[in-house]
Amino acid sequence: MGLRVTFPEARRVSVVEDPDPALRAEEVRVRTLYSGISAGTELTAYRGTSPHVTKQWDAASRLFSDGAAEPAFPVTTLGYEEVGEVVEVGASHDGVAVGDRVWGTWGHRSSAVLDGAQAAARVLPPDADPRIGIFSHIGAVAVNAVLDADIHIGETVAVFGLGVPGQLVAQLARLNGGRVVVVDGIESRRNLALSLGAELALDPREGVAERIRELTDGRGADVAIEISGNARALHEAMRSVAYNSRVVVAGFIQGDAVGLRLGEEFHHNRVQLVCSQISGSSPSLSHRWDRLRLNRTALGLAAEERLDVTALITHTITLDGVAEAYRMLDETPQEALQVVLDLREDPS
Repeated sequence: MGLRVTFPEARRVSVVEDPDPALRAEEVRVRTLYSGISAGTELTAYRGTSPHVTKQWDAASRLFSDGAAEPAFPVTTLGYEEVGEVVEVGASHDGVAVGDRVWGTWGHRSSAVLDGAQAAARVLPPDADPRIGIFSHIGAVAVNAVLDADIHIGETVAVFGLGVPGQLVAQLARLNGGRVVVVDGIESRRNLALSLGAELALDPREGVAERIRELTDGRGADVAIEISGNARALHEAMRSVAYNSRVVVAGFIQGDAVGLRLGEEFHHNRVQLVCSQISGSSPSLSHRWDRLRLNRTALGLAAEERLDVTALITHTITLDGVAEAYRMLDETPQEALQVVLDLREDPS
């Protein structure tokens, strides 16, 4: 019998028993080593603000409609940043071996049964820090946002929001040849981004658009990436870019976009808004960039130490501290960046 993290209701966390399913011939069983807690998407479920808990999503029409299809809580499917060790292999699968460490998305669970072929495609290098595996999904989100930004060498890139995805985007934008300016209200996050290669870090209360224009001879940023999920940050991103330039919207903005004034710089400067969301890549790239390639690119850069992901880890906790971790991320987000759930202890 394993264990799983759930939300029985908004802002409540429970750890419940999770039965271990039987293993089919084509499957493998993994024991979870680490699971990363998302301070963005997961918190929208924790708070009860996500449209996936307040509305009904129709996959066929790709539309939300008012009224949830079923009660919003309990939320039992949580977590999408996992790495584990293969402890059992099905009889007909030989692409992965016991002891291999694999990354993927199976939730905050102490163990899981995975398709063997999918696990074989997600094996970490044996000498890599296994914790990099928890960045496979959020790393793919960041890579996708940078691809959507279409950054060219020498361009000024403004990154709004320095949570985990924003920190990754800032590093990737620099690797892509950009001159990176970062914006966040938390000083420690600005300092971390500077230590990881950003050229300039700005407090959003200090005239960001004006400072960026000073830096660029009055022109403005060539592209901005908004990845905080804050509508006011999106508005400032639109103010910060040059005429006829692009703003990539990668943040998960909740509710009404209060503070977004589309009749101002957006309208007068012909700003292009591009949605970046991990369900797909840009139409011009989708024939070459699928989800697995996005994942592998992020983890490959991390394994080569060209992308620093472990510097983003601020807290490592066990299941006993998981409720307090969510409370901290919800109420005092300045205290943490990436929180990692350590599940290496056998729950039995």
